[in-house]
Amino acid sequence: MSDLSLSRLRPVRLWLLAAAAMIFLTLIVGGATRLTESGLSITEWKPVTGVVPPLTQQAWQAEFDGYKQIPQYRELNEGMTLNQFKVIYFWEWTHRLLARTVGMVFLLPFLVFLWRGMIPKHLQWRLWGIFAGGAALGVVGWWMVSSGLAGSDRVSVSQYRLAFHLTLACAIFAAILWTAQQLRPQAPPMPARLRVTAAVLMLLVLLQIYLGALVAGSGAGLVYNTWPTIDGSFIPALDSLLHMTPAWRNFFENTLTVQFDHRMVAYTIWGIAVLHALDAWTSRRGVAGALTVAILVTLQATLGIVTLLYQVALPLALTHQMFAIVVFTATIAHAERLSHHEVSRVPSAVPVEQGA
Repeated sequence: MSDLSLSRLRPVRLWLLAAAAMIFLTLIVGGATRLTESGLSITEWKPVTGVVPPLTQQAWQAEFDGYKQIPQYRELNEGMTLNQFKVIYFWEWTHRLLARTVGMVFLLPFLVFLWRGMIPKHLQWRLWGIFAGGAALGVVGWWMVSSGLAGSDRVSVSQYRLAFHLTLACAIFAAILWTAQQLRPQAPPMPARLRVTAAVLMLLVLLQIYLGALVAGSGAGLVYNTWPTIDGSFIPALDSLLHMTPAWRNFFENTLTVQFDHRMVAYTIWGIAVLHALDAWTSRRGVAGALTVAILVTLQATLGIVTLLYQVALPLALTHQMFAIVVFTATIAHAERLSHHEVSRVPSAVPVEQGA
């Protein structure tokens, strides 16, 4: 790839990085929204008019009255004041506003770049796919929220839907960041084992984020607050792990199994990250990225243990969730950096911009 091609693609890369940064922020605010039990405060889906929050006392009271109709208010927050409601409302409203803003940050520059002929054809379909995924994410978000509204017996959203919503958001984030990283100078070829291990780490971290959402959605982090043992031993009895029928339900609803799975995958990620860093060190290839991933994974594992021991105290839980996205970001960047393609990933000739 020529330096001229890279310079012409630089605005596209910066745009994608900006979109990824916006998603990162949205993920953090979304986590705070869940941890503060704010996600069910807005009981209607208004994709357009919902951009504007209530502006009058009457409008605020109408929103509050809608919230009073759902199980969460009756069982957890009965008697809360209107001012207290406004706090949880603005957490959810901010999360939705950020999500809408991400859509605009992605779509509007995308259309401009297309019009000016600045995006290679082989990337156009991928970027349209990412945009479609983002649109689907909004629908999935409302599907998730609806699981805890009037007509439900839940005081929180379904952990199944929460985990799917978060994982889809992370997958979109990964796709954008990976694409942005491809629009810069290519690293030298790396040994196959390093490339494979880096990719495995990235996928395992995504799986761990999914499992973390199950832990959060099921309340599994609020029980078994000991380490390294869980329910009295390092590996609990099988009849405790699989006491629900059918057996598959244990992996989503049994708080012991959900937390145990999260722990075991964490140990696996840490072990692979350390071995990968040692391999990179001895190979003298990809050392900086591998060491960064290993250090971040170690810090995140330590933070997870402390969060568990302190029974998911809000500041610790928020930090743990935010750091999970930091670790995921590092694994994406590292895996992409180690990936190798024999053919240039971007054509050497970029179409001439219209009107240039």
